[in-house]
Formats: sequence, structure tokens, C-alpha cells
Amino acid sequence: MTETLKAPARKRARFNALNVSEIRQLTDEAIEVAFEIPEELQDDYNYVPGQYVALRATIDGEEVRRSYSICAEPVPGEIRVAIKKDFGGLFSTWAHEELAVGDTINVMNPQGSFTSKMHSTALNDPEAIAEEHARQGGHFVAIAAGSGITPIMSIVSTLLKSTEDATFDLVYANRSAMDVMFAEELGDLKDKYPTRLSIHHVLSREQRISPLMSGRIDEEKLDELFANIIPVENTVEWFLCGPFELVQMTRDKLKERGVQEDAVRYELFTTGDPTEPRGHRGRPVAVDPKGENRTIEFSLDGLSSSVETPVAANESVLNAALRVRPDTPFACAGGVCGTCRAKVVTGTFEMDENYALEADEVEAGYVLTCQTRPTSEKLTVDYDA
Repeated sequence: MTETLKAPARKRARFNALNVSEIRQLTDEAIEVAFEIPEELQDDYNYVPGQYVALRATIDGEEVRRSYSICAEPVPGEIRVAIKKDFGGLFSTWAHEELAVGDTINVMNPQGSFTSKMHSTALNDPEAIAEEHARQGGHFVAIAAGSGITPIMSIVSTLLKSTEDATFDLVYANRSAMDVMFAEELGDLKDKYPTRLSIHHVLSREQRISPLMSGRIDEEKLDELFANIIPVENTVEWFLCGPFELVQMTRDKLKERGVQEDAVRYELFTTGDPTEPRGHRGRPVAVDPKGENRTIEFSLDGLSSSVETPVAANESVLNAALRVRPDTPFACAGGVCGTCRAKVVTGTFEMDENYALEADEVEAGYVLTCQTRPTSEKLTVDYDA
């Protein structure tokens, strides 16, 4: 008998209105926003360090969603995210200029698998995380750039706090010292764990004493870091977070050095493909009565829905679903966050990109519906699976 494959359990993505309890300036271009979690929602907003939440707001009459990583150790009754102001970014500009303490905003419950494999299920109890490994220790490495430090902060602080012997190397790239997010918190962590935490700041636009810590991180610099600074062979788990180019280059370099793929955890902000438009709601698609159409059926919150999609439109499952169910879960629509995950029940399909699902999830039949298109006359997916 073949054992049924089971993907890691994930919470059903749901939005709730939460109050902004604090806004703190991190740098000239970054803020930390804290949300108060009422007692009746605390179970649904438990999280593992490294996860993210999606924020939803109506800006200039348009619904806009953005995903932001949780940046602090798990604490009951609170979630904190960091929002860096992007040039031309609609949501981040609004958050920096308009969002205020006391405002209410829609916040999705925590999602994502950019988490250490050492965590336990006691999400809001940092002392219980990795309890079975408390005396085992191990070396961990994180490589982050810019706001990629956000989920890393939660992971580093929790792992060091919940283990006795674990050590950590953090390579953090920025343009200048003024751009370093959580500079004070990183300094406090270093003071708290002087022999267990090493922080390597790489500044692309400032000259540092060590040439290795100056300039952009490229292949040559990575090779030198791995040869002289980072104990690659002794590292049990890697965390990579930042732009596509940096993350992919680092993954390639680690593969060259024989690091197993399942030891490398990574998260992207974008796929690095500016030619691919990323929508935030279902684009209009009209079924052609004279053309070839396919049927997409899906289950969501226990309810079944069906929608026709024209082959000529090359429409994603997510886009089609949003046309008949606006509550269909999604955040980035770019194959990065994993919020739109569903399991294929029947039919065949093509999935363009996947930067969010684990290999065992794909093997078990899960897809990112924002990147999936039917290739059979009928495709059935289950968002509740």
C-alpha cells in the first residue's frame, strides 16, 4: 500500500480588522508597525518566526494588498511588521504618509514556510521552540539584504533564545550604515550573545576597513565569504532573504559546495521579472461563446464554485476564481508568498513559477493558483485541503 503524501499543514488565509497600536521609525525609509491582536483571535494569529502577514487597504478607491514579514519574536497579543518605503510603491507610500496609531487595517493571519525546521508547534512560546534541540546546538547562517532582515530578526532572536549552544552568522547587505534596519536591536543581540552571534555588515556605498565588507555582494565576494568567514561545512541550516538575484546566486554557490537543498530556506520579495505584470485583483476576462473554453471548479470555505475560462486568455486559476469569488485568498499574485495555495483534485495543468511551495507539497499535488493554468477541459482544485 502506498502511503498518501501529506503536505505541511497551513492555516486557511483569512483577513481580520486589527488596530494599529504603535508605529516606530526604523530608518528614514522604514517603519515598524505593531498590531494589537484581540484575545479571541490570538490562536489564529499564532506564528512561527519567519512567517509573514498580508495587509489590505483601499487606496484611492482601489483595493491593494502587500505582504510583510513579521519582525519580532512571537508574543501573544501582538504582531509587528516592518514596511520599507519603495520608490513609487503605492502601499508603502500610503503606510508611511497616512497610516496612524489607532487606525484599523485588514491583516491576514500569518502564512509562509520560511521557518526553521527546528521549531515546535508552540508558536507563541519561544521557550518551547526547538526544546528537543536545546542542548544539541548547531550553526546557522542568514544572508539578507535591505528589508530582507525583517523575517531574519525573528528567526535569529528566537533560535538564540530557545537553544543553549546554537551559533549564528548573519551577513547583512545595505547601501550605507544609515540604511541598516533594526541597527539598535542587532547591537543588543550581539551584546546579549557575544560568543554565539557574528554580524557581518556589507555596505555597497561606504568604504569599510575590510574590502570584503565593502561593495555589492557578487560571486567573488560570496566565494571569499564562504572560504574565509562562514563555516559552510558546519552549518546545519541557511536562511536567505532579499532580491531574486542575490538569493539565487547564493543558492547556486551553496549547491556548488555540496550543501543539501533541504538545508537552505529562502524567501523572495519579487521574482525579479519586471516584464510580468502582477495584478492585485482579477483582471476582466470574457468567455468567448465561439471559442474554446475550459472549466475551473474550486472549493473554498466548504462551498463549491465553477467558472469558465477561454483558452485564448491564458488565464490563471486565481484570476478566474476571483471573478466569481472575490474572497479567494491571495497576496502577491507573483508566485512568491504561497497564500493562493490549493490542491489539484482532477485535471491537468501548467504552473509557471514556484518560489513558495516545498518539494513535498508539489509532489502531493499542491499548486500556486496565481501561476497555474488548466490544460485539460476541466480542472478542479481545493483551497480547503
